[in-house]
Amino acid sequence: MAQNYQALAAEGEIGVASLYEAAGKIGALPSAIKPLTPNFRLFGPAFPVQSPPADNLWLHRAIYEAEPGDILIVHVGDHYEAGYWGEVMTTAALSRKLGGLVIDGGVRDSQRLVEVGFPVFSRTICIRGTAKDPKGEGSLGAPVRFGDVVVHRGDLVVGDADGVVIIPAEVAEEFVKKAHAREAHEAQVMEKLRNGERTLDLFNLK
Repeated sequence: MAQNYQALAAEGEIGVASLYEAAGKIGALPSAIKPLTPNFRLFGPAFPVQSPPADNLWLHRAIYEAEPGDILIVHVGDHYEAGYWGEVMTTAALSRKLGGLVIDGGVRDSQRLVEVGFPVFSRTICIRGTAKDPKGEGSLGAPVRFGDVVVHRGDLVVGDADGVVIIPAEVAEEFVKKAHAREAHEAQVMEKLRNGERTLDLFNLK
Protein backbone atom coordinates (compact mmCIF):
# COMPACT_ATOMS: atom_id res chain seq x y z
CA MET A 1 0.00 0.00 0.00
CA ALA A 2 2.75 2.45 0.95
CA GLN A 3 4.50 1.72 -2.36
CA ASN A 4 1.38 2.72 -4.31
CA TYR A 5 1.12 5.95 -2.35
CA GLN A 6 4.77 6.73 -3.04
CA ALA A 7 4.01 6.50 -6.75
CA LEU A 8 1.04 8.82 -6.33
CA ALA A 9 3.11 11.26 -4.29
CA ALA A 10 5.68 11.36 -7.08
CA GLU A 11 3.02 12.87 -9.37
CA GLY A 12 3.19 16.08 -7.33
CA GLU A 13 1.58 17.68 -4.31
CA ILE A 14 -2.17 18.13 -4.11
CA GLY A 15 -4.11 20.36 -1.77
CA VAL A 16 -6.32 18.83 0.88
CA ALA A 17 -9.25 20.98 -0.20
CA SER A 18 -8.88 19.87 -3.83
CA LEU A 19 -8.77 16.21 -2.83
CA TYR A 20 -11.79 16.58 -0.57
CA GLU A 21 -13.81 18.15 -3.40
CA ALA A 22 -12.58 15.65 -5.99
CA ALA A 23 -13.54 12.76 -3.71
CA GLY A 24 -17.14 13.94 -3.46
CA LYS A 25 -16.68 15.79 -0.16
CA ILE A 26 -15.75 12.80 1.98
CA GLY A 27 -13.04 12.16 4.53
CA ALA A 28 -12.51 15.53 6.18
CA LEU A 29 -11.34 15.20 9.78
CA PRO A 30 -12.54 17.77 12.37
CA SER A 31 -11.45 21.26 11.36
CA ALA A 32 -9.88 21.79 14.79
CA ILE A 33 -7.08 19.37 13.83
CA LYS A 34 -4.32 21.50 12.31
CA PRO A 35 -0.55 21.26 11.71
CA LEU A 36 1.80 22.74 14.29
CA THR A 37 3.24 24.79 11.44
CA PRO A 38 1.63 25.53 8.05
CA ASN A 39 4.64 23.98 6.31
CA PHE A 40 3.87 20.47 7.57
CA ARG A 41 2.43 18.09 4.99
CA LEU A 42 1.21 14.49 5.14
CA PHE A 43 0.81 11.91 2.38
CA GLY A 44 0.82 8.24 3.25
CA PRO A 45 -0.99 5.23 4.70
CA ALA A 46 -3.01 5.45 7.90
CA PHE A 47 -2.23 3.48 11.03
CA PRO A 48 -5.27 3.95 13.30
CA VAL A 49 -4.81 4.10 17.07
CA GLN A 50 -7.49 4.19 19.76
CA SER A 51 -6.12 5.55 23.02
CA PRO A 52 -7.78 5.71 26.42
CA PRO A 53 -8.48 9.28 27.59
CA ALA A 54 -5.46 11.01 29.19
CA ASP A 55 -3.25 7.94 28.64
CA ASN A 56 -0.54 7.60 25.99
CA LEU A 57 0.72 4.03 26.45
CA TRP A 58 -1.03 2.91 23.28
CA LEU A 59 0.79 5.65 21.35
CA HIS A 60 4.12 4.29 22.58
CA ARG A 61 3.03 0.84 21.42
CA ALA A 62 1.91 2.21 18.07
CA ILE A 63 5.35 3.62 17.29
CA TYR A 64 6.75 0.09 17.24
CA GLU A 65 3.75 -1.64 15.66
CA ALA A 66 3.42 0.73 12.69
CA GLU A 67 5.48 0.30 9.52
CA PRO A 68 7.93 2.88 8.12
CA GLY A 69 5.98 5.56 6.28
CA ASP A 70 2.78 4.95 8.25
CA ILE A 71 0.97 7.97 9.67
CA LEU A 72 -0.47 7.47 13.15
CA ILE A 73 -4.13 8.52 13.27
CA VAL A 74 -5.01 8.74 16.95
CA HIS A 75 -8.40 9.06 18.62
CA VAL A 76 -8.30 9.78 22.36
CA GLY A 77 -11.90 9.38 23.43
CA ASP A 78 -12.75 13.10 23.27
CA HIS A 79 -10.38 13.99 26.12
CA TYR A 80 -8.46 16.93 24.66
CA GLU A 81 -6.84 18.44 27.76
CA ALA A 82 -3.71 16.29 27.83
CA GLY A 83 -0.35 16.31 26.07
CA TYR A 84 -0.27 12.82 24.58
CA TRP A 85 2.83 13.35 22.44
CA GLY A 86 6.08 15.27 22.75
CA GLU A 87 9.74 15.40 21.81
CA VAL A 88 10.63 11.98 23.23
CA MET A 89 7.99 10.16 21.20
CA THR A 90 8.83 12.22 18.12
CA THR A 91 12.44 11.14 18.37
CA ALA A 92 11.33 7.51 18.62
CA ALA A 93 8.96 7.92 15.65
CA LEU A 94 11.72 9.43 13.53
CA SER A 95 13.99 6.49 14.33
CA ARG A 96 11.19 4.20 13.10
CA LYS A 97 10.81 6.33 9.94
CA LEU A 98 7.11 6.94 10.53
CA GLY A 99 5.36 9.43 8.27
CA GLY A 100 3.66 11.67 10.81
CA LEU A 101 1.02 12.01 13.50
CA VAL A 102 -2.61 13.09 13.43
CA ILE A 103 -4.18 13.25 16.88
CA ASP A 104 -7.59 14.45 17.97
CA GLY A 105 -6.05 15.67 21.21
CA GLY A 106 -3.15 17.65 22.61
CA VAL A 107 0.62 17.56 22.14
CA ARG A 108 3.40 19.39 23.94
CA ASP A 109 7.03 20.43 23.29
CA SER A 110 5.47 22.10 20.26
CA GLN A 111 8.39 24.35 19.36
CA ARG A 112 10.81 21.45 19.41
CA LEU A 113 8.45 19.38 17.26
CA VAL A 114 8.42 22.16 14.69
CA GLU A 115 12.20 22.44 14.77
CA VAL A 116 12.66 18.69 14.36
CA GLY A 117 10.31 18.66 11.38
CA PHE A 118 8.25 15.56 12.10
CA PRO A 119 4.76 16.37 10.75
CA VAL A 120 2.36 16.67 13.69
CA PHE A 121 -1.31 17.62 13.28
CA SER A 122 -3.22 18.04 16.54
CA ARG A 123 -6.37 19.52 17.98
CA THR A 124 -4.51 21.56 20.56
CA ILE A 125 -1.29 22.12 22.47
CA CYS A 126 -1.46 21.08 26.11
CA ILE A 127 1.15 20.60 28.84
CA ARG A 128 -1.00 18.37 31.05
CA GLY A 129 0.55 14.93 31.58
CA THR A 130 -0.85 11.50 30.76
CA ALA A 131 -1.00 8.10 32.46
CA LYS A 132 0.43 4.85 31.11
CA ASP A 133 -1.98 2.24 32.41
CA PRO A 134 -1.12 -1.29 31.15
CA LYS A 135 -4.79 -2.22 31.67
CA GLY A 136 -6.14 0.72 29.69
CA GLU A 137 -8.38 -0.23 26.78
CA GLY A 138 -7.17 0.73 23.33
CA SER A 139 -6.36 -0.69 19.91
CA LEU A 140 -3.71 -0.64 17.19
CA GLY A 141 -4.53 -0.93 13.51
CA ALA A 142 -8.27 -1.38 14.04
CA PRO A 143 -10.69 1.14 12.51
CA VAL A 144 -11.31 4.36 14.46
CA ARG A 145 -14.11 6.87 13.98
CA PHE A 146 -13.78 10.65 13.82
CA GLY A 147 -17.37 11.88 13.58
CA ASP A 148 -18.63 10.61 10.22
CA VAL A 149 -15.17 9.46 9.08
CA VAL A 150 -14.05 5.89 9.78
CA VAL A 151 -10.30 5.42 9.31
CA HIS A 152 -8.98 1.98 8.29
CA ARG A 153 -5.40 0.85 8.22
CA GLY A 154 -3.88 1.68 4.85
CA ASP A 155 -6.30 4.47 3.95
CA LEU A 156 -4.64 7.47 2.32
CA VAL A 157 -3.90 10.37 4.67
CA VAL A 158 -3.29 13.79 3.15
CA GLY A 159 -2.66 16.85 5.29
CA ASP A 160 -1.61 20.45 4.75
CA ALA A 161 -2.23 23.88 6.26
CA ASP A 162 -5.98 23.52 5.66
CA GLY A 163 -6.41 20.27 7.62
CA VAL A 164 -6.54 16.52 7.03
CA VAL A 165 -8.54 14.31 4.69
CA ILE A 166 -8.73 10.50 4.76
CA ILE A 167 -9.48 8.64 1.52
CA PRO A 168 -10.38 4.90 1.50
CA ALA A 169 -7.50 2.88 0.10
CA GLU A 170 -9.56 1.27 -2.65
CA VAL A 171 -10.40 4.63 -4.28
CA ALA A 172 -7.31 6.63 -3.35
CA GLU A 173 -5.61 6.47 -6.75
CA GLU A 174 -8.79 7.45 -8.59
CA PHE A 175 -9.47 10.47 -6.41
CA VAL A 176 -5.86 11.67 -6.35
CA LYS A 177 -5.87 11.72 -10.14
CA LYS A 178 -9.18 13.59 -10.12
CA ALA A 179 -7.72 16.09 -7.65
CA HIS A 180 -4.74 16.72 -9.95
CA ALA A 181 -7.14 17.30 -12.85
CA ARG A 182 -9.18 19.66 -10.70
CA GLU A 183 -6.11 21.68 -9.76
CA ALA A 184 -5.04 21.88 -13.41
CA HIS A 185 -8.48 23.22 -14.33
CA GLU A 186 -8.37 25.73 -11.47
CA ALA A 187 -5.00 26.97 -12.72
CA GLN A 188 -6.66 27.78 -16.04
CA VAL A 189 -9.46 29.59 -14.21
CA MET A 190 -6.93 31.65 -12.24
CA GLU A 191 -5.26 32.71 -15.46
CA LYS A 192 -8.59 33.86 -16.87
CA LEU A 193 -9.30 35.82 -13.70
CA ARG A 194 -5.90 37.51 -13.91
CA ASN A 195 -6.83 38.50 -17.45
CA GLY A 196 -9.96 40.23 -16.23
CA GLU A 197 -12.70 37.64 -16.66
CA ARG A 198 -15.35 37.46 -13.93
CA THR A 199 -16.13 34.66 -11.50
CA LEU A 200 -19.81 35.31 -12.17
CA ASP A 201 -19.31 34.36 -15.82
CA LEU A 202 -16.77 31.56 -15.39
CA PHE A 203 -18.90 29.73 -12.85
CA ASN A 204 -22.24 30.68 -14.44
CA LEU A 205 -23.37 32.44 -11.27
CA LYS A 206 -26.52 34.52 -11.21
